[in-house]
Amino acid sequence: MNIKKYKVQFLVTGIVAAAAITFSFKDDLFQISKNLDVFASLYKEVNINYVDDINSAKMVKTGVDAMLNGLDPYTEFVPESEIEDYKLHYISTQYGGIGASIFTRDEKVYISDVFTGFPAQKNDVRAGDQVLKINDITLNGKNNEEVSQLLKGPKGAPIKIVLKRPGEANPIEKTLLRDEIKQPNVSYYGMVDGNMGYIKLDKFLERSAEEVNTALTAVKKNNPAGIILDLRSNGGGILQEAVKIVNLFVPKDIKVVSQMGKIKEKNYVYATQSAPVEPNLPLVVLVNNRSASASEIVAGTLQDLDRAVVIGQRSFGKGLVQQSFSLPYNSLVKITVAKYYTASGRCVQELDYAHRKNDGSVVKVADSSIHEFKTKNGRSVYDGSGVSPDIEIKRDKYARITQTLVGKLLIFDYATQYKNTHPKIADARSFALTDAEYDDFVKYLSGKDYKYTTVTETLLNSLKTQATTEKQFGEIQAEYESLRSKLLASKGNDLKQHKQEIKELLENEISARYYYEKGRYETHFKYDKELAEAIKTMQDKTLLTSVLTGQGKYKTIGKPQLAAMAVKKDAAASDNEDED
Repeated sequence: MNIKKYKVQFLVTGIVAAAAITFSFKDDLFQISKNLDVFASLYKEVNINYVDDINSAKMVKTGVDAMLNGLDPYTEFVPESEIEDYKLHYISTQYGGIGASIFTRDEKVYISDVFTGFPAQKNDVRAGDQVLKINDITLNGKNNEEVSQLLKGPKGAPIKIVLKRPGEANPIEKTLLRDEIKQPNVSYYGMVDGNMGYIKLDKFLERSAEEVNTALTAVKKNNPAGIILDLRSNGGGILQEAVKIVNLFVPKDIKVVSQMGKIKEKNYVYATQSAPVEPNLPLVVLVNNRSASASEIVAGTLQDLDRAVVIGQRSFGKGLVQQSFSLPYNSLVKITVAKYYTASGRCVQELDYAHRKNDGSVVKVADSSIHEFKTKNGRSVYDGSGVSPDIEIKRDKYARITQTLVGKLLIFDYATQYKNTHPKIADARSFALTDAEYDDFVKYLSGKDYKYTTVTETLLNSLKTQATTEKQFGEIQAEYESLRSKLLASKGNDLKQHKQEIKELLENEISARYYYEKGRYETHFKYDKELAEAIKTMQDKTLLTSVLTGQGKYKTIGKPQLAAMAVKKDAAASDNEDED
């Protein structure tokens, strides 16, 4: 009897549970159906009755975007009209074009960069050239997107462009044949000081692992003393490519990263699949605050496995995985489906999108919710805050005058003028402006508009405003005027005081006019603090061992600060945000 009783109770419980689930499911379906009906009816009435004509596609896109904005910035709807741009940004970097980038200024279109080996460079299109027409279409007033569409087209198709070049009296007309533009994931590789191999990886799109493998194989022919993998400002891309890149330096059958989400079928552990190309040479990974996603998988896992020393600044903190789903009419939606966890088990996600403030703003993962994890050699690392470097290099901030000269394109314009008056320069690694040439740049600025306000001036102006409001300015006016005079005198000396950083940017821009993107890298090498630290670390075997085995200060990496310290840091960052 008892057994039958239990069976009946179990059966009743099961029926109740099933009914509850069914009811819940039906209720959820009803709510979805109801809301979709309301949305469709609302759109219909607005479309019929609104006083002005409306763009229906734009209105629906706005509604969808608003719906997704409550989730995270990586979950997005891509309409049919934006599919090609989406593929170019997230999947592949191949398209038909001329191999040049553009920008607009005062409703005019200019060439900003030319890439080696493509039609623009082969036909002497130069950075600084103004593009007047493309296939007899005048460009004045057109935006970047419109001009880019005119430049792109089938491989082998002719394109006629009319250029206006500084120093040339008449427009220059050129007919180019579009080529397949394959923007590389690896923008540079070669040897640097200390006989170190250097590889700059910009993104994790299709074939990125293959490109890193090619670069690694090439630099290994020089018998390097170590390898530097530069992931600075690399925003990530395809997760599987990150796994393959880790595999270049780590043996087979080693866990690299796992992803876990709501749907169990999407949970997966990624491990290395083959023998490594270089398992032994000292390895440094360079990161900064714009190294994100797949970059953090590579840096974080190589750190977890004690295979590489990470140098630079704390990374961005994106530990989310997206997957694309096809929608009707050739559109798609990209949805965050999981979080990823590096080899030690930590998730680097910094912002908690699931628990927003009442005003909708996103909060960081609280220090109290951050957990400690261990690397292979027992070093302490932490989740919830990106990848902290083993060796931190303080990030330099450009002075206001330097920011202004860049923002107003005065450094860009001077480089254009320099190229027109100097047929050739020294090779990129040794090129440097003389003091006389820097003085020439200062003279060039005479009469140019580069007004700017320093942080100190802003604070002083705020002091005057507050003191005036409180009717106390009269008491401090004499001191205020004296301090203001001293500030203006100091500001007048900014071109001399900040000569070094301005000179570095000038050299980079000028070198790029002769040696293109390769020139930018090689000219900058001599000023690159993180690169110098990477070389120094790998040359110092004692230091290298201390870091990877967690001796002394290297035992703990990126330990969370006290909440009060975090608040103080956030406040300071907010005060200086416009300097970043």
